[in-house]
Amino acid sequence: MHIVPIVELTPAQKAAQRRRSIAIGLGLGALVVLFFLVTIVKISGNIAQHAAM
Repeated sequence: MHIVPIVELTPAQKAAQRRRSIAIGLGLGALVVLFFLVTIVKISGNIAQHAAM
């Protein structure tokens, strides 16, 4: 059995980790919004195309 030592982060490291986590979260949120908007535009285009027939 191998024991892994627990590493204590300094306050500066904790702050940097928090900033990275926030940046990743915002990036993922933006990607979700982008996919949602693209989907809505594609669906709207299909609805408009079928309505014109």
